[in-house]
Order: sequence, then C-alpha cells, then structure tokens
Amino acid sequence: RNFFTKRTKELKPAVQSAPGWKLFGKVPPRENLPKDSKIIQQEYEARTGRMYKPPLPSARRKNIEFEPLSTTALILEDRPANLPAKSVEEALRHRQEYNEMVAEAKKREIKEAHKRKKIMRERFKQEENIASAMVIWVNEILPNWEGMRATRRVRELWWQGLPPSVRGKVWSLAVGNELNITPELYEIFLSRAKERWKSFSETSSENDTEDASASVADREASLELIKLDISRTFPSLYIFQKGGPYHDLLHSVLGAYTCYRPDVGYVQGMSFIAAVLILNLEEADAFIAFANLLNKPCQLAFFRVDHSMMLKYFAAFEVFFEENLPKLFLHFKSYSLTPDIYLIDWIFTLYSKSLPLDLACRVWDVFCRDGEEFLFRTGLGILRLYEDILLQMDFIHIAQFLTKLPEDITSEKLFSCIAAIQMQNSNKKWAQVFASLMKDNKEGDKNHSPAPKS
Repeated sequence: RNFFTKRTKELKPAVQSAPGWKLFGKVPPRENLPKDSKIIQQEYEARTGRMYKPPLPSARRKNIEFEPLSTTALILEDRPANLPAKSVEEALRHRQEYNEMVAEAKKREIKEAHKRKKIMRERFKQEENIASAMVIWVNEILPNWEGMRATRRVRELWWQGLPPSVRGKVWSLAVGNELNITPELYEIFLSRAKERWKSFSETSSENDTEDASASVADREASLELIKLDISRTFPSLYIFQKGGPYHDLLHSVLGAYTCYRPDVGYVQGMSFIAAVLILNLEEADAFIAFANLLNKPCQLAFFRVDHSMMLKYFAAFEVFFEENLPKLFLHFKSYSLTPDIYLIDWIFTLYSKSLPLDLACRVWDVFCRDGEEFLFRTGLGILRLYEDILLQMDFIHIAQFLTKLPEDITSEKLFSCIAAIQMQNSNKKWAQVFASLMKDNKEGDKNHSPAPKS
C-alpha cells in the first residue's frame, strides 16, 4: 500500500496509453470529452420522455451570422432571431430614412445628368461656332487677307479664338516673313546643323571655322542644351520625348536656328515656342515663323538678354500694373517683388509653358493680332484673375504661385480678365509709354556722357 501510494504521488496524470494501467486491466477515467450533439439529444429525450424540436429558421434569413451589403440593408433588414425585434415606430423610421436616401441619390443623379448635358451642349455649341468660323476664315478672310485683317469684324472673330485648322496659316500671315527665309534656306541651315552634330559626335576638339564669332565650347553647350530641353518640352504629351513623332523635327528646327543666328544661339525657352509652331505648321513653315517671331524687338531683347531693353519693358509693364491693379501693385512693392521674377518665364515661352496648351494657343492668336502689347496685357490679366489670392500671400508664396499657375485656369475666366485690363495711361497707349521710356533713357545717357577732351 505504501508502495502504490508513493508511486501515485510521483506519477504524472495518467493518460489512456499509459502502460501501468494496462498491467492491471484498468482504464483511466476520461475527463471533459466532448459529446456529440445527437448523443446529448438522445440523453435529453431519455430523461424527459419527450422529443426535442429545434426552432424553425426565420423565413427571411436562414443564417443569423450575416454581413449586410450596404447601409440600406441595415435599415430594412429585420434584426437577428437572438435579438429583440424592431418596434413598429422604429421600422417606419428606418423605412422613411431609406426612402430619403433613395430620393437624395436620385437628385444627385439628375443633377449630374443635367451637368453632363450642359457640358455637351456647350461643347456642341463651341464646335458649331468653330465650324462656322472656319468657313468664314477659309472662304472670306484668307483669300482677302490684306484688305480684311484690320476690319472690326475680323478682329472680333480673331479675339474669340482661331479655328485649329486655320490657326497655323493665320499665324504665318500675321507674323510675316520680313527676313525673306525660304524653305531652301532652311534646308541649307539644317544640313549645316547636321554636319555640326556629326563633327561634334566624332570629336569635341575640332574647331569649326565656319562661324568665327562663336567658340566651339559655346556651340557644344548650345547643342547639349537643345538635347536637354527637348525632353522637357511638354513632357505630358510625350510626342517630343526621345522616340516620339516630333522629337527629331523639334531638334532640326532648333539646330537650324542656332546655325542661322549664331549671335543669338539657343536659349532655354525657345523649345516651347518652336514646339507650338510645329504642332500647327509644316516643318519649313514652322522654322520661317520661328525665326521671324524671334526677330521681333521684344523677343530679340529677351533672348539676347539685353538688360537695358528688358528693364524698359518691365518699367512699361509696371506703369499699367499700377493703373489697373493699384492694391496688388502696392502689395508687390511692399515685398520688393519686381516683374522680372515672374515675367521673364512668361515672355520667354510666350505663356506656352505656364498655361495649358489650348489656352496658350488662344493667347498666341491675339498676340499675333496685337503684337507685344498683348503679352504684357495677358500678364496683367493673370494678376487680375488671382488678385484676391495674391493679396493674402507673402513674397515666397507669390513667386511660387506665379511660377506654376493653377492647371484649372479656363479661357473664359482669363480672357474676361484680360478684356477688363485698360492699356492706356494718361491718354497714352502702350507704344507711347514705351517710346517715352526709351526717349528718357537716351536723354539720360546724353546727360551722363563724358565731356569731350580738348
């Protein structure tokens, strides 16, 4: 007895497979073994003497554990069987909430449908206007260009935007060809550019004696800049990227221009102007328009970085800035924010980098009609459009905002602001104000000139 008592204390809780129990023919008691549901039911029936009837499933839901498909399901569904049922008032309230949700959703759908219809109507109206304007431009205006270009009717039609199909032709006629460049001349300069590219790819140390005014290093840098800028030109379109359909075309026009005007060379921003022209004109025509456009006084001053001329343009701009937007002008003055901070980028690319492409083309339309004055009027229109926002900003935020304008800017809003800008100061128009600034500058130079030696 002592032996077995001692062994029992030392042994771990016995399991069914323990050999010690088998020696004595005994089986250890089973602890907490799970019983089958059928066995439990049979035991219950044997004890009570009556049959067990399981509860009938709900007619609406077979499975209590469900996941509602939406909030409407939570409102309309009955509660699970193990929870108290909804009261009549609660069920009615849920039904009312559901009906209100459905009605609100229908209102939104109707509102969106009306909005889509309005957009489509405006688009159809715009397309009809473009189609009718195109007929007028093709049949009436272009055949009689010199006689009709300055008429009030044509100028009003011009302000509304040129039809894309005639835009390139009108731009070419408006810019003109004072330089008398021919397609054959373009081919000559293009072949020179290709020869230069070939020579630079073979060796970077050869001296090109053709253009003695420019060093090899400068021209190499210019060609490298072209390669870099082409990939940055309208990157969202992908058509000017390497392998795109217009990459080589843009490279050719810019390369030919560096050979045609080695005194100007290539300046960052030119790629955007050339790209817009290529999108609207044939290759040779695009080059002709590009060269003549960059030969205009304003563009030549900026691209040749003529500081004295650029300062005159900025001074003229500030005269009309103060006249049209005095509060914003004083706000800019308080931060010493000068026009060169934002105007240089706008003028260099003719707004094609700063504005959406379709809106930039619309600006180009009127620029070809009105000349350099419209570039500065457009700048004032942009400042007027965002005047309330700019008045709340400091120097850094203003500079950042004007460097990268909002993408949701529309032609209707911008051109309504441009139309509100008055390009007249003390009965003087833009050309008169600019001429007086140039005159003052010449007189100042004479007064400050050294006295002649005896």
